[in-house]
Amino acid sequence: MQQSTLKKLSEVLGISISTVSRALKNHPDISEHTKTRVRELATAMEYEPNSYAVQLRTRQSNVMGILVPSINNFFYDSFIAAVEEEARQQGYSVLIMQSRDQLEIENANLHLFRKNMVSGVFASVSIETEDMAAFHRLRDMKIPVIFFDRVPELPDYFKVCLPDARAARLAAEVILQKKKKKVLGLFGHPHLSITKMRAASFRETLEQNVPAPELSIDYPEGIEKSREVALAALKGEDKPDVIFCMGDLILVGTMHAIHELQLDVPGDISVISISNGLFPTMYHPKITYVETNGAKLGKLAFSRMMSALRKEPFPEVSFLEAELMEGGSI
Repeated sequence: MQQSTLKKLSEVLGISISTVSRALKNHPDISEHTKTRVRELATAMEYEPNSYAVQLRTRQSNVMGILVPSINNFFYDSFIAAVEEEARQQGYSVLIMQSRDQLEIENANLHLFRKNMVSGVFASVSIETEDMAAFHRLRDMKIPVIFFDRVPELPDYFKVCLPDARAARLAAEVILQKKKKKVLGLFGHPHLSITKMRAASFRETLEQNVPAPELSIDYPEGIEKSREVALAALKGEDKPDVIFCMGDLILVGTMHAIHELQLDVPGDISVISISNGLFPTMYHPKITYVETNGAKLGKLAFSRMMSALRKEPFPEVSFLEAELMEGGSI
């Protein structure tokens, strides 16, 4: 059936088009009796508002944008799922884009968000992001941006963050408690604020101990590079007795190397990670990890977005809690 129009509704009910329109918008000047009549007829006639016309009038849509470096990542997948669930309950849809860690693609995606006049944007920046001009244009259009996970280091941006420093500190404290002597710390891209905070906190915690364990740090990206770095370290003469993995993909690559060498965990090598929570449970024994939950971060980010849309005050930076989850790997 073709979409019914406001004019048809007004003709059937014998009231003006403006009254029909205000009734559908729940305007306080319209009586409840009239609102009920209009809604019931609109449902029967399968009336749907012209969303494009509403968008042009209000300069806003009921769509929110989500920009991530990669969709092929369990952390981002769980973040997206949480935001989508919350958005659906509030009458919003989501437009999901990935930058593939390339500034050109990121800027093209942000242009698409602007073109579609999204209500708000959740963004985890690419490795190449330094100039924030494309995000400033969103702000100039009164489109709120909530940064998450990978966030700008500059002030004056709304951010929801994992407890990066605390998570790394908790992992380092476990390593000290277990009296490990040779530590290999594997981190992500050194350009990112998340890497800088985790690496600094991890190193500082270990160095506060007397005597401090011997620490080697590397910055592999992705599963294969992490496998290569871990494999080389474990084959060396001065091999570590524990490996710390900053994230899930690094953990998977490290475990590939350990299995390739047929090493026993924790007998031959101990492992501890920061994780969203799924991958550590896939190994035997389960990996000890500090939980940084994507779904919880998504719910927090959405609550901050709703506050922004309602123009309610909220903190510029919001943090989740970190929790140590004991396994048998250290």
